[in-house]
Amino acid sequence: MNETEASLVFDARDVVGESLVWDERRERLVWVDIIGRRIHRLDPLTGAHESWPTGDLVTSVGLRANGGAIVGLRKEIALWDFGGPFRTLAAIEADRPETRLNEGVVAPDGSFWIGTMANNIGPDDAPVAITSDEGQLYRVGPDGDVQRLSEDRFGITNTMAWTADGRFVTADTTKNALYSYSWDKKAGRLGEPRPFFTGFERGLPDGSCMDAQGHVWNCRVVGGSCLVRISPDGRLERIVELPCSWPTSCAFGGPGLDTLFVTSARFTMSAEHLAASLFEGGLFALRPGVRGIAGNRFG
Repeated sequence: MNETEASLVFDARDVVGESLVWDERRERLVWVDIIGRRIHRLDPLTGAHESWPTGDLVTSVGLRANGGAIVGLRKEIALWDFGGPFRTLAAIEADRPETRLNEGVVAPDGSFWIGTMANNIGPDDAPVAITSDEGQLYRVGPDGDVQRLSEDRFGITNTMAWTADGRFVTADTTKNALYSYSWDKKAGRLGEPRPFFTGFERGLPDGSCMDAQGHVWNCRVVGGSCLVRISPDGRLERIVELPCSWPTSCAFGGPGLDTLFVTSARFTMSAEHLAASLFEGGLFALRPGVRGIAGNRFG
């Protein structure tokens, strides 16, 4: 396996696979299917797979320091032990019925950062157009306290990564842009955004992860069919082709953190396209020749 030969690991057929994380304790991958309303856990070595229905939209997942997971639902952040009930820790924008949660990632300080967006999923799960920038960024602490991190508004919040020099990288999918922010831990606020990686002409930015050399790997959704590796100073370093058109999130895993796993989506695709493109919504893997870094845990 190398970077030019990404292969299908699991035929998940996710509607919107997202929020991929590697559980190094159990050597399992964990991710969500937002519209499929389920959480997956997979041993990529043996293929052993578990799946739990969530009842409503499930938008993100992270791992907890004391075991179990932290989960973003439609409006709530919940603690969850695999297979158990959701225990609400915090509600986000409860007074704004027109928004929902989206990207959520555990930060280096053990908190959970989460973004919101205008709800783009109708009652029948058909897509709804996003007409305004309603998304904001929040930090949820281990005791459930919620802080808004910035006054900035986003069309679709995606990508949450923290660089070795203490900056925060995030994306607005609708703007085809990744930005970097300084992070004032004491004040609990982000500084002014700087453009980090903008205008790339293939697809739009979705989820990202960091490698051990400080580069950002970004999934190019909406027909991008690739990953891009972005240098710490925001330059395009590499393009890796994928056998799916909507890659959504990525994470390094495997015993040596040397395998890059990628989720994907089938949302908005026609029956004709899906019949001709059998792997949409699948989970893929490649070995890009660099290692990742261990994920953070909540609490």
